[in-house]
Amino acid sequence: MLYRKVQPLIEDYFSKDIDKVLVVTGARQIGKSYIIRYCASKYFPHVIEINLIRDAEGHKIFENVRTTEDFYLALSAFSSAPLGNKHDTLIFLDEIQVYPHLLTMLKFLREEGRFRYVASGSLLGVTLRKSSSVPLGSIDILKMYPLDFEEFLLANDFGSLAINALRENFLNMESVAEGIHSKVMALYKRYLLVGGLPEAVNIFLKTRDLNQVRSIQHTILDLYKVDAAKYDTENSLKISKIYSLIPSVMENKKKRVVYKDIEHIKGKRYSDYEEEIEYLISSGIALGVNAISNPKFPLGESEQKNLVKLYFNDPGLLTGVLYHNNPIPVLNTDSSINLGSVYECAVACQLAANDNTLYYYDNRSRGEVDFLYDDFETLSVVPIEVKSGKDYKRHVAISRMVSTEEYGVKCAYILSNSNQVEIHGKIRYVPVYFSLFFDNRFSKNGPVLI
Repeated sequence: MLYRKVQPLIEDYFSKDIDKVLVVTGARQIGKSYIIRYCASKYFPHVIEINLIRDAEGHKIFENVRTTEDFYLALSAFSSAPLGNKHDTLIFLDEIQVYPHLLTMLKFLREEGRFRYVASGSLLGVTLRKSSSVPLGSIDILKMYPLDFEEFLLANDFGSLAINALRENFLNMESVAEGIHSKVMALYKRYLLVGGLPEAVNIFLKTRDLNQVRSIQHTILDLYKVDAAKYDTENSLKISKIYSLIPSVMENKKKRVVYKDIEHIKGKRYSDYEEEIEYLISSGIALGVNAISNPKFPLGESEQKNLVKLYFNDPGLLTGVLYHNNPIPVLNTDSSINLGSVYECAVACQLAANDNTLYYYDNRSRGEVDFLYDDFETLSVVPIEVKSGKDYKRHVAISRMVSTEEYGVKCAYILSNSNQVEIHGKIRYVPVYFSLFFDNRFSKNGPVLI
């Protein structure tokens, strides 16, 4: 079984009598249902799983449920399994976004307390954004992503002790031993090819066959497009065009979406495609990175939503589109192919999985920096530049940025293939896999008492 870092969070919820309903969100095919099912089996003798996509395509038992009594009746018609009580029975509502009215009902089901509940949804981000009746005070939302590189390392028997040693290297700003670095970089390049979609990772671990990995990735890409068509039949073609443009846009010097290129119509603006872009981001199949021209902490106060970069939610999907079944561009260090967009995608995925809101620096006179994130310990902005080649010490824009005193930057990172950690003023040169440790998920100093 693949270890997922959300597992202890879900198990903690199941092990306690928490007075909220856990709702797990994220894109299709990232392992939400599996990990919920696995964790639930450890804590509840009776787990009743209801896939609401199948219900909507079948008997539609839950389609017209509007009261809790309606729900209990539908539940008894759905399952012949014994119904106990909140201490031994969990109701798992999978793909709950199909019936948004059930999201509203979670509040009342929770209040009645007959059973425990958990829900998940692949397009739940879209539903939550559009619905005004979601009982936010009654649910806890947990966002899931494909496997990040740390989870990929663990799946490939690179253990937690070794990862902790890398973390110590990062915290102490020490170079990684060459042998360890070579092993980690070899796995990193395989991660760029395989990505973190669980089905693709499992087939890779079983067969090492890139052709089979690519077949799975191609199917999932098609599934994402089908979901878009179901969500918005009128504008599904626009969504598909924007999504299909992501790889080519990432190859440009300026990687933000150019709106006139989507339908080849001059004068188009962000407002013409706002709903479609929001769909891609809210559904979890793309990561959105908003521009910042005045990078001061906190970044959210000065974001520009009309200038956006989009990344696939998984680097394996990107390399599949760019290089098909040929691994040489990624694995061959002497390749003349620029892997900048691939490395950027992997770093974006890691930053998002680490609970960082994604931004980038875009200033007409001072240039562009790949990523920015808020460091809540130092209350400052951290710039990141991702380099895939040997000229990683050439970085005009980030140098100008850190030297601008009004921005208050305390340190910046250049990520590259090199294992040599160097500090030059405010700029730190570190291996690309150190992006693992740009983490805002947990307080590093224990409880915060106020």
